[in-house]
Amino acid sequence: MSTLMISILISLVIIVFVIIIFAAAITRGYSYKHTVDKLEDNPYLKSKNDDDQKEPEEMKR
Repeated sequence: MSTLMISILISLVIIVFVIIIFAAAITRGYSYKHTVDKLEDNPYLKSKNDDDQKEPEEMKR
């Protein structure tokens, strides 16, 4: 076998390997079940009690 033929075969094996890994990653990504946290559990949102205690600037005037 010539060096060119060996290089082509190695390149094809690498390409097929990358395609298989790419397809596996895409399949795994689409099968992942995404979830959304409830608003009550979000620590970054203000609670309703905090809103009631603070008056807006426009209401104070």
